[in-house]
Amino acid sequence: MLPRASLTSKINIHQSTIIIRNYRPQSDHNIFATDHFEGPDAVGYHRSSTAPVDSPGVRSDANVVPFARLVWHQNETQRILYLMNELKEYIRNIPDFPKPGIMFRDITPLLANPDALRSAVHQLADQYRDAGITAVCAAEARGFIFAAPLALELNTAFIPIRKPGKLPFDVESFAYELEYGTDTLEMHRDALKPQDRVLMIDDLLATGGTMDACVKLAQRIGAEVVGCAFLLELTFLNGRQKLEPVDCFSLIKYDGED
Repeated sequence: MLPRASLTSKINIHQSTIIIRNYRPQSDHNIFATDHFEGPDAVGYHRSSTAPVDSPGVRSDANVVPFARLVWHQNETQRILYLMNELKEYIRNIPDFPKPGIMFRDITPLLANPDALRSAVHQLADQYRDAGITAVCAAEARGFIFAAPLALELNTAFIPIRKPGKLPFDVESFAYELEYGTDTLEMHRDALKPQDRVLMIDDLLATGGTMDACVKLAQRIGAEVVGCAFLLELTFLNGRQKLEPVDCFSLIKYDGED
């Protein structure tokens, strides 16, 4: 098992190189580093100047807190690549739920697999690492599952958007139309500032109504919405058209109810 790390797609099996980013040890330290461990069975330490070097394939960097030991081989790399490229395998299809003719996309198997969930969060983060994001926003409840770890990965604020009556301080509200009525979302008025660059996140993009309301709520406060990101997207419902001109990104796409 690899140490907890942010795995990028820059894994080259033939050259036997893997890149580890953003390792967070279980301590008070918060280390941001990139290191290379090479060779088909490399064992290495990212080390301080006093730590021993007992293995080839380790790039020595002085005055860095030791943070990881890595035993890596080709099969492990292939497993990580599979997780990154085939997350759809962790989505369970349940036909005729909640009503006949609907194929429900159940994300709980992905949530139950730490490697798959970690890979999903890291892939979402990789899309926006250089976008200058200052806040990640999400509407309750499933959006929170991805928003909190994504905010940690991007080192930004996490701003919850909630149903009426759930937030204790002064709120900004936005009412929006549903198929059979209206709904309202709220955010603390002091949660965002006009200079903030916001990433919206949710588990699913369907028709885009809820996400559109989240975007407009943040814009009403004066923040800039840089993008909307999703684990799943039902492309046949054309939800991203409703969100234009805001950029949308999704990890897994479904073109129909099959």
